Amino acid sequence: MAQRPRQKAKRPAGRAKAAAPSAPGTPETRVKVLEQERDALKRELEVARQRIAALEESRSVVANRIDWIIESLSNVVDKGS
Repeated sequence: MAQRPRQKAKRPAGRAKAAAPSAPGTPETRVKVLEQERDALKRELEVARQRIAALEESRSVVANRIDWIIESLSNVVDKGS
């Protein structure tokens, strides 16, 4: 008759207790997750602010160019009359 393979040894109790504080849902873990999310949102906000500043600068440059073109065309029309 064939012998059954032996069952795996159980883990020592010390390991199970060490894992308990880092289990999901503990207040410490939740605080860390929320702090990480807050930090990520702060970084995202800073990137968005920089992007907005760059877009506002581009809009200003474009508006100035359009004003210059309109003024130049107006001068051409006035000279042609």
